[in-house]
Amino acid sequence: MPTDRPSSRIDRAEAVADAILYEGYLLYPYRRSSGKNRVRWQFGVLVPPIWAAAHGLVDSGVAGSAESPWQQTECLLEAPDPATVRIRLRFLHLQRKLTEQRTAGGYRPVDRIEVGGRTELSFDEAVPREFDIEASVGDLRRGRRLDVRLPGGEDVEPLVDDRGEPVGRVVRRRWPLCASVTVSAAPAEAPFPLLRLVIRVENTEGTIPPDSPRDETLRHCLLAAHTLATVSLGRFLSLLDPPEWAQCAARECRNVHTFPVLAGETGSADVLLSSPIILYDHPQIAPESPGDLHDAAEIDEILSLRTLTLSDAEKREARATDPRAAAIVDRVEAMPPAVFERLHGAIRALAPVRPGGDAAPDPERPWWEPGADDAIAPETETVLVAGALLARGSRVRLRPRRRGTDAHDMFLEGRTARVEQVLLDVDGSRFLAVTVDDDPGAELHQWYGRLRHFRPEEVEPLTGEVATP
Repeated sequence: MPTDRPSSRIDRAEAVADAILYEGYLLYPYRRSSGKNRVRWQFGVLVPPIWAAAHGLVDSGVAGSAESPWQQTECLLEAPDPATVRIRLRFLHLQRKLTEQRTAGGYRPVDRIEVGGRTELSFDEAVPREFDIEASVGDLRRGRRLDVRLPGGEDVEPLVDDRGEPVGRVVRRRWPLCASVTVSAAPAEAPFPLLRLVIRVENTEGTIPPDSPRDETLRHCLLAAHTLATVSLGRFLSLLDPPEWAQCAARECRNVHTFPVLAGETGSADVLLSSPIILYDHPQIAPESPGDLHDAAEIDEILSLRTLTLSDAEKREARATDPRAAAIVDRVEAMPPAVFERLHGAIRALAPVRPGGDAAPDPERPWWEPGADDAIAPETETVLVAGALLARGSRVRLRPRRRGTDAHDMFLEGRTARVEQVLLDVDGSRFLAVTVDDDPGAELHQWYGRLRHFRPEEVEPLTGEVATP
């Protein structure tokens, strides 16, 4: 069992959690004038309940990242009553940056202000917030609650000219925010001792008018809300790939507007991250990445190179938009060639790159090109599934694995499909490439090879049914 403190284990998982916290915060080209930066805060937004009711955001209990007054995590935990559980709520608190110009009568709001070669634009920033609950498993059986109350506030930064004369100021304003976190533990149905840990986060703000526009409502919302949890003397079970004896209990876990996965180092099970974005177990930040670009699906090399192509005027606007945008531009401009080379690609493991053979690859015809190896022919390969030999033209019923993280799989459960190819992976495993029946784009998918791929254990053969090309 781990011997370090729960807080230190949470801290090590926060690199990934920070990427979630700032997912979509500000997208390339990092300028306020960019269309993609005019509608923001799409993930983990917990809105005041009175505003949610007025705008028809009645929760259906279906997991997702839509705006809601609450989110709920349910996960499985093996731990004795003396074990310590620590929950950390993390979110962004909106902060309005206002630029004001000094006049004879005081200050007046302006859209932008320039002084001493510095430009500042009015823009919505955000302040990271976090709150912890720590309790024993025994205490959590009785339930614990934390009320979160953040007062409004205002910070003023004077702007002076080259002579030291005040010419304006930047005002950063925050509004009050109220929320609650409730945590409880109860036995789960399983052949061995097992607990269901429930973490519910709610926006409890009740003063905002229900007809407020979204831009004003966001001032009282939890943005990018997510939770981290650690346990001492115990472990969390993966909901994506639970042990067989806990699969029924895992299916009964109800996660709403959040997706819990194991976090921390691969192989560990004492840290859990519950995110409004779908992740896999033990997500990690690529070690080659020099810093966040606010796009978790980012390709660092492309975005960094694109940032370098911004004109001086565009870079000046990005720096004036937000301090985090300024940091990205500065970092990319200072990035040495060696760092760019690392971003171009990395080898995670060395293994044979040609399935099944010791023969050296033909440098004139790489093995991955169609027809390069006569022993590999996806159009004629077969695979045995449940006693039936499947090949091109065979028909199957799709049963996507429940532990997968592809959200689209839920729409394919039980659908029938036609096998187009039987593929051999570099590690020797086989995959079925299929087109789904009743897909109006199936013929087009066949033409340019955009097929859906499933493992043999994810399909049921439709015995005796063969579809002709």
